[in-house]
Amino acid sequence: MAYITFYEKPGCSGNRRQKEWLLLSGHTLEVFDLIDHAWTKDELSPFLAGKPVKECFNPAAPEIRDARLDPSGISCEEAIDLMVRNPLLIKRPLMVIDGRHLQGFDTALLRTIISLEPVAGAEKLVEKFRMLDMNSCAYSSNDTCTIKED
Repeated sequence: MAYITFYEKPGCSGNRRQKEWLLLSGHTLEVFDLIDHAWTKDELSPFLAGKPVKECFNPAAPEIRDARLDPSGISCEEAIDLMVRNPLLIKRPLMVIDGRHLQGFDTALLRTIISLEPVAGAEKLVEKFRMLDMNSCAYSSNDTCTIKED
């Protein structure tokens, strides 16, 4: 089983489901608050490397959702600057697994790195997760992304 550094927005229901799946698959998580973390460009860059810039943004962030910011014409350098200043713009979760920096919960990619198979007794719970979109925000039509829940 893997040791995973997991950056989340506390209170995010999507991040809660993602963590639960990983835990039910037997992994150990060290969880950090993505919003309160003091990101630097050097620290954030590996998570975004090689991805289209638009895919690195959280589509539920108020600036994106309300069309105040269009990420399609932004360079990677500009995107990182914006995300360092406003971490709500970062697509979640960010994970470090065996030295690999991952952004988003791509189950196909994760399966190439770690097992997502449930530990004994967790089969039914994990089966429910397989039927969910693990990257979408159930609250993209309101401002819950701006509220830090406990």
